[in-house]
Amino acid sequence: MSSALGNPLKSDAYKIGSWMLFLAAAVILAALGFQYLGGYEPCPLCYQQRYAYYVGVPMLFASLILLSAEKERTAALVFFIVSLGFLFNAGLGGYQAGAEYGFWPGPEACSGDAGVTTSAAGLLGELEKTKVVRCDQPDFWFLGLSFAGWNALVSFVIFIGSLKAAFASVDRR
Repeated sequence: MSSALGNPLKSDAYKIGSWMLFLAAAVILAALGFQYLGGYEPCPLCYQQRYAYYVGVPMLFASLILLSAEKERTAALVFFIVSLGFLFNAGLGGYQAGAEYGFWPGPEACSGDAGVTTSAAGLLGELEKTKVVRCDQPDFWFLGLSFAGWNALVSFVIFIGSLKAAFASVDRR
């Protein structure tokens, strides 16, 4: 299964880890592109779902460096930590997608509650400077999935791939 006894750059762990790094980097770049070039404003949950990518991309890169330095056990640990982060992220994306489909209510942070204001003028002032991006109403659908649904799916793929890379890192057959 693994060719780690030879060149570490040709090992299964390195190949799988490289694909997961490429996928994670592509997804976060796409999310930033949709935001800054496409004009899609993310909700608070969308921002939270980016954390796995902001942390996971450098960690995946570090794992590949560790593999090339023949530190397979440390690389496996880093791959495993990345996999747990993306498993959590898949759950977070699934939660938001479920709220978008109406299976359960979304978080109150996405409801647009600007706080308690005692006067009508104060309320109007708050509304004028507050742009509410709801977590339960997606702006974009592609093949029946929203951004959150796609994130849940891709995060789960990265979870599986990173977990497989972790096991392949220590598999020395």
